[in-house]
Amino acid sequence: MRPHCLLPLSMMALTMVPPLSVQAAQRSSQPNDGVRFESTLTVDIKAKSMVGPSIRLDEHDIAHLAWMEEDPNGRTVRYARTPTSGGSLSAPIPVNLPDEVPYWRQEAPALEAQGDRVYLVWAKMPPESSANAPFANELRLSRSTDGGKTFLPSVLINDDGEPVNHSFDSIRIGREGAVHVAWIDGRGGQKSSGTYVSRSADHGLTFDKNKKIDDDTCVCCRTSVAIAPDGTLYVAWRKMFGDIRETVVARSDDGGMTFSEPVIVGHDHWNYPSCPHRPASLGVDGDGRVYVVWYTEGEDETPAVYLSYSDDRGQSFSPKQQLNRSKGTFPDHPQLAVDRRGRVVAMWEELSPVRREVVVSYSVDRGHTFSLPHKVNEKKGETPAVAVNVAGQFVLAWKEHAMPNYRIVLQRMVLPEPSSVALIERASP
Repeated sequence: MRPHCLLPLSMMALTMVPPLSVQAAQRSSQPNDGVRFESTLTVDIKAKSMVGPSIRLDEHDIAHLAWMEEDPNGRTVRYARTPTSGGSLSAPIPVNLPDEVPYWRQEAPALEAQGDRVYLVWAKMPPESSANAPFANELRLSRSTDGGKTFLPSVLINDDGEPVNHSFDSIRIGREGAVHVAWIDGRGGQKSSGTYVSRSADHGLTFDKNKKIDDDTCVCCRTSVAIAPDGTLYVAWRKMFGDIRETVVARSDDGGMTFSEPVIVGHDHWNYPSCPHRPASLGVDGDGRVYVVWYTEGEDETPAVYLSYSDDRGQSFSPKQQLNRSKGTFPDHPQLAVDRRGRVVAMWEELSPVRREVVVSYSVDRGHTFSLPHKVNEKKGETPAVAVNVAGQFVLAWKEHAMPNYRIVLQRMVLPEPSSVALIERASP
Protein backbone atom coordinates (compact mmCIF):
# COMPACT_ATOMS: atom_id res chain seq x y z
CA MET A 1 0.00 0.00 0.00
CA ARG A 2 1.42 3.34 -0.99
CA PRO A 3 1.01 6.25 1.46
CA HIS A 4 0.19 9.78 0.45
CA CYS A 5 3.45 11.36 -0.73
CA LEU A 6 4.57 14.94 -0.75
CA LEU A 7 5.71 15.64 -4.29
CA PRO A 8 8.72 17.96 -4.55
CA LEU A 9 8.38 21.14 -6.55
CA SER A 10 10.43 19.58 -9.35
CA MET A 11 7.56 17.17 -10.03
CA MET A 12 4.84 19.73 -10.58
CA ALA A 13 3.36 19.43 -14.06
CA LEU A 14 4.88 21.75 -16.63
CA THR A 15 3.76 21.95 -20.24
CA MET A 16 6.57 22.25 -22.74
CA VAL A 17 6.82 21.98 -26.40
CA PRO A 18 9.96 20.25 -27.90
CA PRO A 19 13.89 17.69 -31.13
CA LEU A 20 17.13 18.61 -30.39
CA SER A 21 19.83 21.22 -30.49
CA VAL A 22 23.29 21.14 -28.95
CA GLN A 23 25.44 24.13 -28.19
CA ALA A 24 28.47 24.97 -26.07
CA ALA A 25 28.90 28.17 -24.09
CA GLN A 26 30.84 29.39 -21.07
CA ARG A 27 28.18 30.41 -18.58
CA SER A 28 29.47 30.46 -15.04
CA SER A 29 32.01 32.52 -13.17
CA GLN A 30 35.13 30.75 -11.96
CA PRO A 31 35.97 30.36 -8.27
CA ASN A 32 39.43 31.58 -7.31
CA ASP A 33 40.60 28.52 -5.34
CA GLY A 34 41.96 26.40 -8.18
CA VAL A 35 38.78 24.71 -9.34
CA ARG A 36 37.78 25.18 -12.96
CA PHE A 37 34.38 24.89 -14.65
CA GLU A 38 34.74 24.24 -18.37
CA SER A 39 32.40 25.17 -21.21
CA THR A 40 28.87 23.85 -21.00
CA LEU A 41 27.20 21.56 -23.50
CA THR A 42 23.45 22.08 -23.73
CA VAL A 43 20.82 19.86 -25.30
CA ASP A 44 17.33 21.21 -26.00
CA ILE A 45 14.64 18.53 -25.87
CA LYS A 46 11.15 18.86 -27.27
CA ALA A 47 8.69 16.99 -25.08
CA LYS A 48 5.58 17.70 -23.05
CA SER A 49 7.45 16.68 -19.92
CA MET A 50 10.82 15.25 -19.00
CA VAL A 51 12.49 13.49 -16.05
CA GLY A 52 16.24 13.43 -15.59
CA PRO A 53 19.04 13.39 -16.38
CA SER A 54 21.16 10.55 -15.02
CA ILE A 55 24.85 10.69 -15.87
CA ARG A 56 27.86 8.38 -15.70
CA LEU A 57 31.46 9.00 -16.79
CA ASP A 58 33.39 5.96 -17.97
CA GLU A 59 37.10 5.17 -17.93
CA HIS A 60 37.48 6.60 -21.46
CA ASP A 61 36.08 9.99 -20.36
CA ILE A 62 32.81 9.37 -22.22
CA ALA A 63 29.77 10.90 -20.54
CA HIS A 64 26.63 8.77 -20.73
CA LEU A 65 23.20 10.36 -20.25
CA ALA A 66 19.71 8.95 -19.72
CA TRP A 67 16.32 10.57 -19.20
CA MET A 68 12.59 10.03 -19.81
CA GLU A 69 10.33 12.00 -22.14
CA GLU A 70 6.58 12.18 -22.47
CA ASP A 71 4.75 13.62 -25.46
CA PRO A 72 1.31 13.08 -27.05
CA ASN A 73 2.61 9.92 -28.77
CA GLY A 74 3.74 8.23 -25.57
CA ARG A 75 6.66 7.85 -23.19
CA THR A 76 10.27 7.06 -24.05
CA VAL A 77 13.46 6.24 -22.18
CA ARG A 78 16.26 8.11 -23.99
CA TYR A 79 20.03 7.66 -24.04
CA ALA A 80 22.88 9.74 -25.48
CA ARG A 81 26.65 10.04 -24.98
CA THR A 82 29.45 12.51 -25.56
CA PRO A 83 33.16 12.92 -24.84
CA THR A 84 33.32 15.52 -22.06
CA SER A 85 36.64 16.76 -23.39
CA GLY A 86 35.01 17.97 -26.58
CA GLY A 87 32.66 17.02 -29.37
CA SER A 88 28.90 16.94 -29.60
CA LEU A 89 26.25 14.79 -28.07
CA SER A 90 25.21 11.74 -30.04
CA ALA A 91 21.68 11.68 -31.40
CA PRO A 92 19.47 10.47 -28.53
CA ILE A 93 18.07 7.00 -29.11
CA PRO A 94 15.04 5.24 -27.59
CA VAL A 95 15.88 2.48 -25.13
CA ASN A 96 12.48 0.89 -24.62
CA LEU A 97 10.74 -1.05 -27.40
CA PRO A 98 7.60 0.47 -28.98
CA ASP A 99 5.33 -1.94 -27.10
CA GLU A 100 7.03 -1.22 -23.76
CA VAL A 101 5.34 1.64 -21.93
CA PRO A 102 7.59 3.19 -19.27
CA TYR A 103 6.07 3.89 -15.90
CA TRP A 104 6.14 7.65 -15.38
CA ARG A 105 7.96 8.40 -12.17
CA GLN A 106 9.85 11.09 -10.33
CA GLU A 107 13.40 9.92 -10.98
CA ALA A 108 15.47 9.35 -14.11
CA PRO A 109 16.45 5.85 -15.24
CA ALA A 110 19.32 4.45 -13.19
CA LEU A 111 22.46 4.34 -15.32
CA GLU A 112 25.87 2.64 -15.30
CA ALA A 113 28.63 2.25 -17.90
CA GLN A 114 31.88 0.33 -18.16
CA GLY A 115 33.83 -0.38 -21.31
CA ASP A 116 31.38 -1.06 -24.14
CA ARG A 117 28.61 -2.02 -21.72
CA VAL A 118 25.91 0.46 -20.79
CA TYR A 119 23.07 -0.44 -18.41
CA LEU A 120 19.80 1.37 -17.74
CA VAL A 121 17.22 0.40 -15.13
CA TRP A 122 13.70 1.70 -15.55
CA ALA A 123 10.14 0.78 -14.62
CA LYS A 124 7.63 -0.57 -17.14
CA MET A 125 3.86 -0.52 -17.01
CA PRO A 126 2.45 -4.06 -16.69
CA PRO A 127 0.70 -5.56 -19.73
CA GLU A 128 -2.71 -4.80 -18.22
CA SER A 129 -2.95 -1.94 -15.78
CA SER A 130 -5.49 -2.26 -13.02
CA ALA A 131 -7.50 0.43 -11.31
CA ASN A 132 -6.86 -1.47 -8.11
CA ALA A 133 -3.09 -1.22 -8.56
CA PRO A 134 -2.38 2.22 -10.04
CA PHE A 135 1.28 2.16 -8.99
CA ALA A 136 2.07 -1.32 -10.33
CA ASN A 137 5.13 -1.68 -12.51
CA GLU A 138 7.93 -4.05 -13.48
CA LEU A 139 11.59 -3.28 -12.98
CA ARG A 140 13.51 -3.72 -16.23
CA LEU A 141 17.16 -3.60 -17.27
CA SER A 142 18.17 -2.53 -20.77
CA ARG A 143 21.75 -3.10 -21.84
CA SER A 144 24.05 -2.13 -24.66
CA THR A 145 27.15 -4.08 -25.65
CA ASP A 146 28.36 -1.62 -28.28
CA GLY A 147 28.95 1.48 -26.19
CA GLY A 148 25.38 2.78 -26.36
CA LYS A 149 24.87 2.62 -30.13
CA THR A 150 22.03 0.10 -29.73
CA PHE A 151 20.17 -1.49 -26.83
CA LEU A 152 19.04 -5.08 -26.53
CA PRO A 153 15.50 -6.01 -25.41
CA SER A 154 15.01 -5.38 -21.71
CA VAL A 155 15.02 -8.13 -19.08
CA LEU A 156 12.93 -8.41 -15.93
CA ILE A 157 14.68 -7.81 -12.59
CA ASN A 158 11.94 -8.34 -9.99
CA ASP A 159 10.95 -11.99 -9.60
CA ASP A 160 7.65 -11.79 -7.69
CA GLY A 161 5.16 -11.18 -10.50
CA GLU A 162 2.94 -9.13 -8.21
CA PRO A 163 1.06 -6.00 -9.36
CA VAL A 164 2.94 -3.69 -6.98
CA ASN A 165 5.50 -0.93 -7.22
CA HIS A 166 9.12 -1.89 -8.03
CA SER A 167 10.97 1.39 -8.41
CA PHE A 168 13.30 4.05 -6.95
CA ASP A 169 16.22 1.97 -8.14
CA SER A 170 19.99 2.34 -8.36
CA ILE A 171 22.72 0.37 -10.12
CA ARG A 172 26.49 -0.12 -9.93
CA ILE A 173 29.01 -2.47 -11.51
CA GLY A 174 31.13 -4.46 -9.08
CA ARG A 175 34.00 -6.89 -9.32
CA GLU A 176 34.26 -9.09 -12.41
CA GLY A 177 31.55 -7.03 -14.06
CA ALA A 178 28.76 -8.11 -11.69
CA VAL A 179 25.74 -5.81 -11.94
CA HIS A 180 24.15 -4.83 -8.61
CA VAL A 181 20.68 -3.26 -8.44
CA ALA A 182 18.78 -1.99 -5.39
CA TRP A 183 15.19 -0.77 -5.32
CA ILE A 184 12.04 -0.27 -3.24
CA ASP A 185 9.44 -3.03 -3.52
CA GLY A 186 5.86 -3.38 -2.30
CA ARG A 187 5.45 -7.14 -2.68
CA GLY A 188 3.92 -9.50 -0.18
CA GLY A 189 0.90 -7.44 0.81
CA GLN A 190 2.82 -5.78 3.61
CA LYS A 191 1.74 -2.50 5.14
CA SER A 192 5.09 -0.91 4.25
CA SER A 193 7.53 -1.44 1.39
CA GLY A 194 10.94 -3.06 1.66
CA THR A 195 14.42 -2.49 0.23
CA TYR A 196 15.46 -5.22 -2.20
CA VAL A 197 18.65 -6.08 -4.09
CA SER A 198 19.62 -8.43 -6.89
CA ARG A 199 22.80 -9.26 -8.78
CA SER A 200 23.55 -10.28 -12.33
CA ALA A 201 26.73 -12.30 -12.81
CA ASP A 202 26.33 -12.55 -16.59
CA HIS A 203 26.38 -8.87 -17.59
CA GLY A 204 22.66 -8.32 -17.28
CA LEU A 205 21.37 -11.41 -19.08
CA THR A 206 19.75 -12.82 -15.94
CA PHE A 207 19.36 -11.79 -12.30
CA ASP A 208 19.68 -13.74 -9.07
CA LYS A 209 16.78 -14.36 -6.75
CA ASN A 210 15.71 -11.05 -5.24
CA LYS A 211 16.76 -10.42 -1.63
CA LYS A 212 14.99 -8.22 0.87
CA ILE A 213 17.52 -6.41 3.04
CA ASP A 214 15.11 -4.36 5.13
CA ASP A 215 11.45 -3.66 5.95
CA ASP A 216 9.77 -0.34 6.67
CA THR A 217 11.35 1.56 3.79
CA CYS A 218 10.20 5.08 3.02
CA VAL A 219 8.40 4.32 -0.21
CA CYS A 220 9.40 7.29 -2.40
CA CYS A 221 13.04 8.03 -1.47
CA ARG A 222 15.38 6.46 -4.01
CA THR A 223 18.01 3.93 -3.04
CA SER A 224 21.73 4.51 -3.65
CA VAL A 225 24.48 1.94 -4.28
CA ALA A 226 28.27 2.35 -4.02
CA ILE A 227 31.09 -0.18 -4.31
CA ALA A 228 34.47 0.18 -2.59
CA PRO A 229 37.78 -0.75 -4.28
CA ASP A 230 37.92 -3.95 -2.22
CA GLY A 231 34.50 -4.99 -3.55
CA THR A 232 32.48 -4.08 -0.45
CA LEU A 233 28.94 -3.18 -1.50
CA TYR A 234 26.99 -0.40 0.24
CA VAL A 235 23.30 0.47 -0.08
CA ALA A 236 21.60 3.56 1.35
CA TRP A 237 17.88 4.27 1.74
CA ARG A 238 15.48 6.14 4.01
CA LYS A 239 14.04 3.94 6.73
CA MET A 240 10.86 4.51 8.74
CA PHE A 241 10.81 4.18 12.51
CA GLY A 242 7.13 4.91 12.91
CA ASP A 243 6.87 8.52 11.66
CA ILE A 244 10.61 9.10 12.14
CA ARG A 245 12.58 9.14 8.87
CA GLU A 246 16.31 8.27 9.01
CA THR A 247 18.89 7.70 6.28
CA VAL A 248 20.53 4.30 6.78
CA VAL A 249 23.37 2.31 5.17
CA ALA A 250 23.91 -1.45 5.00
CA ARG A 251 27.04 -3.31 3.85
CA SER A 252 27.70 -6.56 1.99
CA ASP A 253 31.10 -8.27 2.21
CA ASP A 254 30.20 -11.17 -0.07
CA GLY A 255 29.17 -9.56 -3.33
CA GLY A 256 25.57 -8.89 -2.38
CA MET A 257 24.71 -12.32 -1.01
CA THR A 258 24.17 -11.10 2.57
CA PHE A 259 23.95 -7.67 4.19
CA SER A 260 24.64 -6.17 7.60
CA GLU A 261 21.90 -4.60 9.68
CA PRO A 262 21.25 -1.01 8.54
CA VAL A 263 23.11 1.73 10.43
CA ILE A 264 21.59 5.17 10.98
CA VAL A 265 23.77 7.90 9.47
CA GLY A 266 22.64 11.25 10.86
CA HIS A 267 20.31 10.52 13.79
CA ASP A 268 18.11 13.35 12.56
CA HIS A 269 14.93 12.32 14.40
CA TRP A 270 12.89 13.79 11.57
CA ASN A 271 9.22 13.26 12.36
CA TYR A 272 7.38 13.25 9.05
CA PRO A 273 4.17 11.27 8.49
CA SER A 274 4.52 11.01 4.72
CA CYS A 275 7.24 10.46 2.12
CA PRO A 276 9.58 13.35 1.29
CA HIS A 277 10.75 12.15 -2.16
CA ARG A 278 14.30 13.13 -1.30
CA PRO A 279 16.95 10.39 -1.50
CA ALA A 280 20.47 10.03 -0.14
CA SER A 281 23.55 9.64 -2.33
CA LEU A 282 26.63 7.47 -1.66
CA GLY A 283 30.32 7.49 -2.62
CA VAL A 284 33.49 5.63 -1.59
CA ASP A 285 37.10 6.79 -1.99
CA GLY A 286 40.19 4.71 -2.70
CA ASP A 287 40.89 4.07 0.98
CA GLY A 288 37.36 2.86 1.64
CA ARG A 289 35.94 5.96 3.35
CA VAL A 290 32.18 5.89 2.76
CA TYR A 291 30.50 9.27 2.16
CA VAL A 292 26.77 9.98 2.43
CA VAL A 293 24.93 13.17 1.51
CA TRP A 294 21.23 13.54 2.33
CA TYR A 295 18.33 15.88 2.97
CA THR A 296 16.49 16.16 6.27
CA GLU A 297 14.49 18.63 8.31
CA GLY A 298 15.53 17.18 11.64
CA GLU A 299 13.90 17.80 14.98
CA ASP A 300 13.73 21.56 14.42
CA GLU A 301 12.04 21.16 11.00
CA THR A 302 14.75 23.16 9.24
CA PRO A 303 15.46 21.94 5.67
CA ALA A 304 19.15 21.14 5.25
CA VAL A 305 21.66 19.09 3.25
CA TYR A 306 24.21 17.18 5.31
CA LEU A 307 27.29 15.07 4.69
CA SER A 308 28.83 12.40 6.89
CA TYR A 309 31.45 9.71 6.35
CA SER A 310 32.51 6.38 7.79
CA ASP A 311 36.02 4.97 8.24
CA ASP A 312 34.90 1.65 9.69
CA ARG A 313 33.04 0.29 6.67
CA GLY A 314 29.68 1.75 7.57
CA GLN A 315 29.54 0.62 11.18
CA SER A 316 29.48 4.23 12.43
CA PHE A 317 29.46 7.69 10.88
CA SER A 318 31.16 11.00 11.62
CA PRO A 319 29.20 13.95 13.03
CA LYS A 320 27.17 15.40 10.19
CA GLN A 321 28.19 18.70 8.62
CA GLN A 322 25.77 21.01 6.88
CA LEU A 323 26.62 21.89 3.27
CA ASN A 324 23.94 24.44 2.37
CA ARG A 325 24.66 28.00 3.50
CA SER A 326 21.87 30.18 2.10
CA LYS A 327 19.28 31.36 4.61
CA GLY A 328 16.71 32.38 2.00
CA THR A 329 16.39 29.20 -0.05
CA PHE A 330 15.20 25.62 0.31
CA PRO A 331 17.97 23.02 -0.36
CA ASP A 332 16.81 19.93 -2.20
CA HIS A 333 17.79 16.70 -4.00
CA PRO A 334 21.51 16.40 -3.13
CA GLN A 335 23.81 14.19 -5.20
CA LEU A 336 27.40 13.08 -4.59
CA ALA A 337 30.50 11.87 -6.44
CA VAL A 338 33.84 10.88 -4.87
CA ASP A 339 37.09 10.03 -6.60
CA ARG A 340 39.75 7.58 -5.44
CA ARG A 341 41.83 10.34 -3.80
CA GLY A 342 38.98 11.55 -1.64
CA ARG A 343 37.96 14.61 -3.61
CA VAL A 344 34.23 15.09 -3.14
CA VAL A 345 31.67 16.98 -5.24
CA ALA A 346 28.14 17.53 -3.91
CA MET A 347 25.31 19.11 -5.94
CA TRP A 348 21.83 20.14 -4.94
CA GLU A 349 19.01 22.53 -5.75
CA GLU A 350 18.39 25.84 -4.01
CA LEU A 351 14.73 26.87 -4.24
CA SER A 352 12.92 30.09 -3.41
CA PRO A 353 9.58 31.57 -4.51
CA VAL A 354 11.34 33.25 -7.45
CA ARG A 355 14.48 31.15 -8.07
CA ARG A 356 15.46 27.58 -8.77
CA GLU A 357 19.24 27.21 -8.78
CA VAL A 358 21.70 24.32 -9.01
CA VAL A 359 24.76 24.69 -6.79
CA VAL A 360 28.00 22.78 -6.28
CA SER A 361 30.19 22.43 -3.21
CA TYR A 362 33.45 20.49 -3.18
CA SER A 363 36.12 19.15 -0.86
CA VAL A 364 39.76 18.31 -1.61
CA ASP A 365 40.53 17.02 1.89
CA ARG A 366 38.35 13.92 2.10
CA GLY A 367 35.27 15.74 3.32
CA HIS A 368 36.81 17.65 6.24
CA THR A 369 36.04 21.04 4.70
CA PHE A 370 33.84 22.17 1.82
CA SER A 371 33.79 25.18 -0.44
CA LEU A 372 31.01 27.72 -0.43
CA PRO A 373 28.19 26.61 -2.77
CA HIS A 374 28.77 27.77 -6.34
CA LYS A 375 25.83 28.39 -8.71
CA VAL A 376 26.18 26.69 -12.11
CA ASN A 377 22.81 27.05 -13.87
CA GLU A 378 21.58 29.91 -16.03
CA LYS A 379 17.86 29.23 -16.49
CA LYS A 380 15.59 27.71 -13.86
CA GLY A 381 17.47 24.50 -12.97
CA GLU A 382 16.73 21.24 -11.20
CA THR A 383 17.50 17.51 -10.87
CA PRO A 384 21.30 17.80 -10.59
CA ALA A 385 23.51 14.80 -11.26
CA VAL A 386 27.27 14.37 -10.87
CA ALA A 387 29.67 11.60 -11.88
CA VAL A 388 33.38 10.83 -11.63
CA ASN A 389 35.53 8.20 -13.32
CA VAL A 390 38.55 6.21 -12.17
CA ALA A 391 40.89 8.97 -13.38
CA GLY A 392 39.27 11.56 -11.10
CA GLN A 393 37.48 13.46 -13.86
CA PHE A 394 34.17 15.00 -12.78
CA VAL A 395 31.17 15.96 -14.88
CA LEU A 396 27.98 17.75 -13.81
CA ALA A 397 24.54 17.59 -15.39
CA TRP A 398 21.17 19.15 -14.68
CA LYS A 399 17.88 20.12 -16.29
CA GLU A 400 16.82 23.65 -17.12
CA HIS A 401 13.48 25.10 -18.16
CA ALA A 402 14.25 26.97 -21.36
CA MET A 403 10.84 27.85 -22.77
CA PRO A 404 9.47 26.33 -24.86
CA ASN A 405 11.96 23.48 -24.37
CA TYR A 406 13.59 21.50 -21.66
CA ARG A 407 17.35 21.59 -21.65
CA ILE A 408 19.98 19.22 -20.32
CA VAL A 409 23.23 20.94 -19.43
CA LEU A 410 26.59 19.20 -19.05
CA GLN A 411 29.66 20.81 -17.57
CA ARG A 412 33.04 19.39 -16.73
CA MET A 413 34.57 20.36 -13.39
CA VAL A 414 38.33 20.20 -12.76
CA LEU A 415 39.43 20.09 -9.12
CA PRO A 416 42.84 20.95 -7.67
CA GLU A 417 45.03 18.25 -6.20
CA PRO A 418 44.10 16.85 -2.78
CA SER A 419 45.11 19.10 0.11
CA SER A 420 47.96 18.39 2.49
CA VAL A 421 45.40 17.45 5.17
CA ALA A 422 44.10 14.63 2.97
CA LEU A 423 47.60 13.49 2.01
CA ILE A 424 48.79 13.38 5.63
CA GLU A 425 45.66 11.50 6.68
CA ARG A 426 46.06 8.95 3.90
CA ALA A 427 49.71 8.39 4.84
CA SER A 428 48.86 7.77 8.51
CA PRO A 429 48.85 4.14 9.72
